[in-house]
Amino acid sequence: MNIAFFLLPKQEVAYVTSDSTLRQTLERMEYHRFTAVPILDKDGKYIGTVTEGDLLWHMKNSKGLITFENASKFLLKDVPLRVNIKPVSIEANMEDLINLAKVQNFVPVVDDMDRFIGIVRRSQIIEYCEKFVSRESLNSGG
Repeated sequence: MNIAFFLLPKQEVAYVTSDSTLRQTLERMEYHRFTAVPILDKDGKYIGTVTEGDLLWHMKNSKGLITFENASKFLLKDVPLRVNIKPVSIEANMEDLINLAKVQNFVPVVDDMDRFIGIVRRSQIIEYCEKFVSRESLNSGG
């Protein structure tokens, strides 16, 4: 099975750029009801994934300097990312994708030049695997 089969393309993914402000990032996450979104650089390369926790810890550790009201004055690129959400190449095999999906809710997908091209959601992989389990269950008479 090819990873592209599961790909949610970039144009359908909520993401932010490294020069986004904290406020823009929070508003995008709130609007889409996501707890994490990919971060891209100005060339469209995947940098990492920011989580709600990253933003909250950064605001807390700023000693009260950052509030929601002034969050538009602070840039996302200054927020330390606590979790390393690893991408997979579009050319990778399914085993690589599944291994990352075991520990990540989604897997960012990059092309051969490390440009972000979309994500694969863990739920899509589980649904795919469920079909095999169901088929096996039917074949074994269970």
